[in-house]
Amino acid sequence: MLVPAPSFLNAGDTSWQLTAATFVGLQSVPGLAILYGGLVKKKWAINSAMMVFYAFAMVLMAWVLLGYNVGFGPPLFGSSFLGTPMPALNHIMEQGQATVPLAAAGMPPIHFPMSAMIFFQFVFAAITPIILAGGVLGRMNFKAWMLFVPLWSVLVYSVGAFWLWGGGWLAQLGAVDFSGGYVIHVAAGISGFVAAAVIGPRLAKDRTNFTPNNLLMAMAGAGILWLGWNGFNGGDPYFANADAAAAVLNTNIATGAALLAWLFLDTFTYQKSSLVGAINGMICGLVAITPAAGYVNGWGALAIGVAAGIIPWLTMNKLSQVWPFKKVDDTLGVVHTHAIAGALGGLMTGLLADPHILEYVGTGKSAPGVNVTGWLYGNPHQFVLQLEALLVIVALNAVMTFLILKLISLVVPLRMSEADLLKGDAAVHGEEAYAIHGDGERSPVPLTAAEALIERAEG
Repeated sequence: MLVPAPSFLNAGDTSWQLTAATFVGLQSVPGLAILYGGLVKKKWAINSAMMVFYAFAMVLMAWVLLGYNVGFGPPLFGSSFLGTPMPALNHIMEQGQATVPLAAAGMPPIHFPMSAMIFFQFVFAAITPIILAGGVLGRMNFKAWMLFVPLWSVLVYSVGAFWLWGGGWLAQLGAVDFSGGYVIHVAAGISGFVAAAVIGPRLAKDRTNFTPNNLLMAMAGAGILWLGWNGFNGGDPYFANADAAAAVLNTNIATGAALLAWLFLDTFTYQKSSLVGAINGMICGLVAITPAAGYVNGWGALAIGVAAGIIPWLTMNKLSQVWPFKKVDDTLGVVHTHAIAGALGGLMTGLLADPHILEYVGTGKSAPGVNVTGWLYGNPHQFVLQLEALLVIVALNAVMTFLILKLISLVVPLRMSEADLLKGDAAVHGEEAYAIHGDGERSPVPLTAAEALIERAEG
């Protein structure tokens, strides 16, 4: 039996929204699981992937039970600071037209159901703590991670999303973030850096020698991340329209430029072209264009990409010897590839946002939330707004992440035991990434000196 579609539903918009959401989901599982699993030492490959898989599933539960409406629901007591914490499960059953209550007055009608909106925004919520995990790989207690993810997702991510995307106070001021440069990447980078500082560094020998165990696998994860980003930025106009196409093209222009800029700097500074460096440059380009993708023209995208390949390269390679970067053990450098790259893109949006972008891509008219004017086009105030929003998001994430971790530390240790840090996956999960010993059995885990003494004393 055929059921007629409701009058508001546009099949093209709905199909693209679900497809874009799936692309973004693939960035996390398997994309970042594979990337992390390949970039870390062999003994942490399972733990790194498990942090990704757990976060993806747990954020989904937190999102449909509380997080979605905190970020996109009706304002709590009429406030512009918080959505109403309540389940979104009724929205899925109602299958009504998607809306963002506080932002609805400035938005054109959305032509897909609420279920598509909830799922699309979920995959953004899920990838954010997964990016954050890159700062604490190789030492965070998995039980602490299990508690941290839902608390951080609801109390930090959803609040920032409401402020900038749900029609909250930063959006009302006029600050913009096209697809998450601030809400996702600055948030994850700053929170990951703070978490790394609170939890403490890896073992000294791991920090000194953290050779990736499988760079080809890491490259495969990076490739999924790059192409998945077409959904990341291409889905955020909420329509399968010309601005979505421009956002996808801008995303790839900036990413290619950033990868090449990083690669050239590596080659002519260190005389070697590094695959890890190329992956870092790629990520910085993707991150930096994210807040700007639908607001800038092709020249703007190219400028953002070149800057994203140079500035985070300088901070990672030069500032890493300066406090606080030298003191804090940020395992994969998320403060550089996400916080700094996201901040750069958000500020450059304030400079380069082109009010005529929709005319350039063929619509010939403006649309609410898209025609943003940057300093270069006569509106210096947009840069000021972008700077203010950046400082607010940094403060929110730094303070709240610190408080959440201190609260969790009252229940479980934030850091693995020294014995687990020595053994890695075999101790934490009872598994190894590569069973390549003998007939494929897991390799025996050597006892520490203290454990050997205890075993001898016991018999």
